[in-house]
Amino acid sequence: MLNRTGLVAAVAFSVLAFSAVTPARAATPADTLIEAWQIDDMISLDPAEVYELSSSEVLGNSYQRLVNYDLKDPSKLYGQIADKWTVSADGKTISFTIKPGMKFASGDPITAADAVFSLTRAVKLDKSPAFILDQFGLTKDNVDKMVVQTGPMSLDFHMDQAYAPSFVLYCLTSTVGMIVDEKLVMSHATNGDFGYGWLKTNYAGSGPFSIREWKPNQDVVLEANANYSGPAPKLKRVVYRHVPEPATQRLLLQKGDVDIARNLGADDIKTLKTDPNIKFESGVKGTIYYMGLNQKNQYLAKPEVQQAMKYLVDYATIADTIMGGLVKVHQTFEPDGMLGTLDTNPYSLNVAKAKELLKAAGVPDGFKVTMDVRNTQDITNMAQAIQQTMAQAGIQVELIPGDGKQTLTKYRARNHDIYIGVWGPDYQDPNSNAQGFAANPDNSDAAKSKTLAWRNDWNIPELTKETDAALLEPDSAKRGAMYGDLQTKVLNNSPFVIMFQQVEVFGTRKNVNGVVVGPSFDNNLVDGVSKN
Repeated sequence: MLNRTGLVAAVAFSVLAFSAVTPARAATPADTLIEAWQIDDMISLDPAEVYELSSSEVLGNSYQRLVNYDLKDPSKLYGQIADKWTVSADGKTISFTIKPGMKFASGDPITAADAVFSLTRAVKLDKSPAFILDQFGLTKDNVDKMVVQTGPMSLDFHMDQAYAPSFVLYCLTSTVGMIVDEKLVMSHATNGDFGYGWLKTNYAGSGPFSIREWKPNQDVVLEANANYSGPAPKLKRVVYRHVPEPATQRLLLQKGDVDIARNLGADDIKTLKTDPNIKFESGVKGTIYYMGLNQKNQYLAKPEVQQAMKYLVDYATIADTIMGGLVKVHQTFEPDGMLGTLDTNPYSLNVAKAKELLKAAGVPDGFKVTMDVRNTQDITNMAQAIQQTMAQAGIQVELIPGDGKQTLTKYRARNHDIYIGVWGPDYQDPNSNAQGFAANPDNSDAAKSKTLAWRNDWNIPELTKETDAALLEPDSAKRGAMYGDLQTKVLNNSPFVIMFQQVEVFGTRKNVNGVVVGPSFDNNLVDGVSKN
């Protein structure tokens, strides 16, 4: 439980560390990890509501789920709070048994009642991530009959269809599947809110660290959880300090005022590579960079134009030079590490080939088009490079900059020509991306499901059927092959120019060891970190 009054000793070092210019060889406390990170996206600490990158990572270090996946091999699932599970003969029920002897940070025992409460609570609160559970037929009205306790340490998870078991289990590894302490949360409930008003800024988990304090736009303090069932964290405390400017993060890291810098740009990384006191940890994330070509545009609707544009991106130069290794070339919609992902990148800059395709499309001299660009450094630099190579084939691209809200609102309304998008899976299952890039159940303006295909006015009834079918295939190998086929079709013929996959890079002091940069933003883990 978050306790502000008992934190004087815990956070006093934080004030000292950041209040003044320190000597060049300053050091953070030996038992504490301090990270400089832009964490202004945090709006809640409640697993039923968290849908932002920073808060997802904080919860990933402080909560546990029924099941999780192996970070070294995401295709392998294991029980975290669950000891085991079985699937019913009709495929519509997964029965879980809870591991005995586990406790929450509060000291309360973890039982099946806590798991049932956590999942039903998320559905009933109906915050942003609730859709991950809702897609199995769960609603506010029926969830008490769909997720039921069958014994002190057992529960059943019922579904409306026989979905692929791996799909269901991966959805339960998301933040919305984290298990909270029912007794503690409900002791703070008011007016039937299931403790939401309290848990939004407090903690009720069982992970390696407890969340001790969150000061919005300032810092988050974690402390080792003495009741954690796994190996004890090697450090007593972790502090995420809000430092929005990459250059400031770099300077703090060089001075030794922080142990890790999280938002370094390409130029910062280049500078730090010459510093003998700094090293780097990196990991490939699930985030995909792509261009969406609106099919309402008469030129962009031509298949040959779509193909030409895939030959008018200098992928290697953008990845290695402009982005400084913060992305890698990746041209299929499933990220590396996902079931069924394809390791193929057939496109490279080829102006002559693009001109042939434009001629076949009936626009040998090119055309004019606009591109909406979020005004962040990475997207802007990427867009300018693409603008230059498109011009070599006669395609004149006018860049329209805007903030994230402006560009995304326009994109969601299908009022763009070209949009540079960044897309990451909501859970570690290929359906998350396939539904975005290869499904569009209703292409009308009033559609309920507004996928990425819908946003680009791409009407694909057959691909949508194939995407739906993959959800129901129980055999993982066959299911992976189905997603491979979907990726091939989108790669060869679609209004998506998929370009890169993100590589997250941490700059760390040389004495910091054991940092885990996982495939998703909720599994950048620090419980194994030590300092020499």
